[in-house]
Amino acid sequence: MGETHLARRRRLAALAAERGAGALLVTRLVNVRYLTGLASSRAALLVPADGEAVLATDARYAGTAERVCPDVPLVVDRHVAEVLTARAAERGLGPLGFEAHDLTVERHTALTGHADIPLVPLGHLVEELRRVKDEAEIGLLREACAVTDRAFEAVLPEIRAGVTERAVAIALERAMVDFGAEGPAFESIVASGPNGAVPHHRPGGRELEPGDLVTMDFGARYGGYHADMTRTVAIGELAGWQREVYDLVLRAQLAGIAAAVPGAETKAVDAAARDVVADAGHGDEFTHGLGHGVGLEIHEAPLLGYDGTGKLMDRVPITAEPGVYLPGRGGVRIEDTIVVRADGPELLTTTTKDLLVL
Repeated sequence: MGETHLARRRRLAALAAERGAGALLVTRLVNVRYLTGLASSRAALLVPADGEAVLATDARYAGTAERVCPDVPLVVDRHVAEVLTARAAERGLGPLGFEAHDLTVERHTALTGHADIPLVPLGHLVEELRRVKDEAEIGLLREACAVTDRAFEAVLPEIRAGVTERAVAIALERAMVDFGAEGPAFESIVASGPNGAVPHHRPGGRELEPGDLVTMDFGARYGGYHADMTRTVAIGELAGWQREVYDLVLRAQLAGIAAAVPGAETKAVDAAARDVVADAGHGDEFTHGLGHGVGLEIHEAPLLGYDGTGKLMDRVPITAEPGVYLPGRGGVRIEDTIVVRADGPELLTTTTKDLLVL
């Protein structure tokens, strides 16, 4: 991956130069990982517009940095941003760009007092680079999704009346780890019966009951990359409204996936699914965007919503997760992780979307 990380740093350096900066100070840890391979809780990276990048981390991660990214000069210091800002000033790399969405006012003040160099915000440059994935990244996402699929299949026999939401969530997370995940990609959601009307319900002690719809939103993290899948199942005999809502959400999801092609406006992709729900009279009950990008973070660019901006591009992984939520009754959400491709969306989560009656 050394050459891959070097190519990423060079693309970032070119962007910084286009913005008139002498260098960019990268302080978001996930962005440092993307550019170097180092995963840590304390690190920063100085990327000059012209010249070699410098990595700073503390002594706890020095050995890991030397092993993971031996091609990047390393400074070992607890004050990672300060030491790199001083290095930039010494090398005359001003103005120094910084990640304003990450650097607090307090830290910004400390940096300006630490070295005589102008600081300029440069926006979400690294996040924009991260939006389009290379095939190695997609391979890690594909494996994260495969682990997620296998975990769901393994836990299905445990989803039955009398079992609590929390027990199902724990079983899913344990199964993902057993199948090779580093851990869950996020806190798993299991919402049964009326709790299904809450999109981000936290699983608790409610026992599943006959007649419930049960929505499970979960995913595995593998190689740092995050899967995201939602399936809604039924416990016992269904009411007519439950099947109608399920079929509606499935039609909406398929419409959204079909619209996810390179060049499509993100809000148009959202509209492709949202219009299906609205035409059926449930527009007010689809209360969130259609989806979001996934990668080293569970939520990253692009965002697909009614007010979204920008267009999709080839090799951009996104989720498609429409839902209908009926207060006091329950809800349905169906979600897959897909990759936008020139020849049509690639589905990474492959668990059946037929309504399972358990």
